[in-house]
Amino acid sequence: MEILEKYFTDFTATQLQQFGMLKELYNDWNGKINVISRKDMDNFYIHHVLHSLTIATQFEFQPNTSIMDLGCGGGFPGIPLAILFPETQFHLVDSINKKLLVVKEIAAAAGLNNIAVQHSRAEEIKNRKFDTVISRAVAPLKDLWHWSKPLLKKSPLKNEQTPNGLICLKGGDLTNEIQESSCKPYVWEIDKIFPEAHFKDKFLLYQPFK
Repeated sequence: MEILEKYFTDFTATQLQQFGMLKELYNDWNGKINVISRKDMDNFYIHHVLHSLTIATQFEFQPNTSIMDLGCGGGFPGIPLAILFPETQFHLVDSINKKLLVVKEIAAAAGLNNIAVQHSRAEEIKNRKFDTVISRAVAPLKDLWHWSKPLLKKSPLKNEQTPNGLICLKGGDLTNEIQESSCKPYVWEIDKIFPEAHFKDKFLLYQPFK
């Protein structure tokens, strides 16, 4: 928890309580359904929670906007962002149902009323559109953008901090991946935002929907 408070100083008492509950909740569920490696659990707040919150350093999700977490796995980045933006609606989607069971139970235990889950592949979702799609290390940018575009609605909000497009957290050399995607994303080096060794060669990307 200390690593979160090192970089974020304006959490409410409720948010502090919710963030504080997460590690114990994930520890408990990890014993039943393995969603996080043991090594990562030892560094839970920096590897998962702070990494997810990178998005919040550049963007501010507005009340009543809708965010889809594509391939949410065990709930990252969706759950930490849902804590930070309690008036924003988060729709967490994954093709592996047992991971969504963990997400549902942890969201309920933490008192998060702004999370819904859906067992589906992104390309199978036909009846919903979202202001923003977020994702963490799920697939190449080309695929993420291909899946995301049909799910995005043109948002009327014109605030630079209010994203309307795809936001993803990725690692490694992205030169070829970006080139092959035909996207022109904004790119931030995460270790410039959070100067921690873990974030070397990790990036935040934003491809606006136009």
